[in-house]
Amino acid sequence: MDHQATNVLLVEDNPGDADLVRLRLVEGQADVRVNCVSRLSDGLAFLARETPTLVLLDLNLPDSHGAETFRRLMEHSPNVPVVVLSGQDDEVLAMKAVHHGVQDYLVKGNISSKNLERAIRYAVERQALLRALEISQKQQLDFKNRFLSHVSHELRTPLTCIHQYVTLLLDGLAGPIAPEQSDHLKTVLKSVNQLHAMIRDLLEATRAESGKLRVEPRCIALGELVQQTIAMLRPTADEKKVGLEIGLDQRLPLVLADPDRVLEVLINLVDNAIKFTPTEGSVMVQANMVEADPGFVYISVSDTGRGISPEAKALIFERLYQDPDSIDNNRSGLGLGLFICREIVRLHEGRIWVSSEPGQGSTFSFTLPVYSLGKLLAPVITHENRLRTSLVLVRVDLTPLSNPPRGNWKETWQQCLEIVQRCVYLDKDLVLPPMGASGAAETFFIVAATDLQRSGIMTTRIREQLERVSDLKTKCKLTITTVPVELPSGHGDATLEQQGENVASSITRMILTTRERSQPGPGKRAKDSN
Repeated sequence: MDHQATNVLLVEDNPGDADLVRLRLVEGQADVRVNCVSRLSDGLAFLARETPTLVLLDLNLPDSHGAETFRRLMEHSPNVPVVVLSGQDDEVLAMKAVHHGVQDYLVKGNISSKNLERAIRYAVERQALLRALEISQKQQLDFKNRFLSHVSHELRTPLTCIHQYVTLLLDGLAGPIAPEQSDHLKTVLKSVNQLHAMIRDLLEATRAESGKLRVEPRCIALGELVQQTIAMLRPTADEKKVGLEIGLDQRLPLVLADPDRVLEVLINLVDNAIKFTPTEGSVMVQANMVEADPGFVYISVSDTGRGISPEAKALIFERLYQDPDSIDNNRSGLGLGLFICREIVRLHEGRIWVSSEPGQGSTFSFTLPVYSLGKLLAPVITHENRLRTSLVLVRVDLTPLSNPPRGNWKETWQQCLEIVQRCVYLDKDLVLPPMGASGAAETFFIVAATDLQRSGIMTTRIREQLERVSDLKTKCKLTITTVPVELPSGHGDATLEQQGENVASSITRMILTTRERSQPGPGKRAKDSN
């Protein structure tokens, strides 16, 4: 140990054992300070205030027992070394504790000042080494990601130039070319497009690894994305003479997902299925509900290709993995597509997996969460186990002044959405996910626990903040409209959950109605703060 004071947190509910451990610590350490608590909750509160050198942890406490004790403490303070003190010589529990990150496991009956001092010294040193290793690995990962991002961006410019000039030559704008020259140029163009795709995947994978891959969930109809995917890849399938089929469950609800990202996953899976399916084969895209899991929609892409070996199935979603038995001259790539798909699905809180047998085709499946307005609204429309007395629906419209919109319109409306989300009270108001695929005009809906008169404070705050966005007035027209939510006057025997569902249904109808018009019609009670 170094010459600094050793600050030990002892979590022990037995006074006799606590006094014994204090005595052993004082015998072995000239400069040691011991803080003792008898409950895990008190220990967690202490760790929230200050960071000790080490924690000595009894596993059987009044408010926690066994392995759950060290799990909760490690989750709370993962960087503080922990040594378990147990009255039982349980090798299985000791191994479980060490695997979870505990530095040592000591049996109380065998504790001496010497072995306790050694256990503390080793625990602190091991924790410091592990922390240094984590920092080093993070620095290496950050450097690698910055390097890959820089190289990828630098490659884009010359590739774009090559693409433009090859296209110019193929179009005959630089003079006539022979058929053989045209074939060579098409080969160059195909390679350039392939390299563009590799760079795009590399950038996406780098963002995923560094936690910068973003999704912008919206309320969307999944069937439209499936149809769009099939329309985009139909020429590829027809060229290879592979059939494309769609099977959509008629009961499909709306899903809460980023349409651009989901389209990316679908295109990747369907394109792979076409590539690995022989001529005269078929690819089927299905979307349906599963009774055992009503909160998610299940999407699958099945093919009649060569299938995947068990060894490949275990690794197929890993970064840079390519099945050596499935690569030929027409199927080259970096092996990042399925890794990116996995990360996108994970960000949607869904799952992705593959079912396949060699020679019997493959089925890639993933899930997306169902859009449940009632679940989203539950914390807002009720308070202290009662339905709120007043609610309003605030609509914020951003209508571009030109078509197409000026500048980076997506970046502009995303910035506006973030501002709107910061302008509401988290415990009383809810900014609903945008509805439909992103387009020219954007509309945001807010359900606020207030009345029509007091809602002006919120709308004024939103307007003032949005008008500070650079060049917003030159890009779009801002309109903010407030409409009261009609609440049922008598609830009868309806439960609170049923009342909430009724209000959610009412708000849904209001949203669908207001989306069909730009302004509230005459005779409607509405407040327009335009």
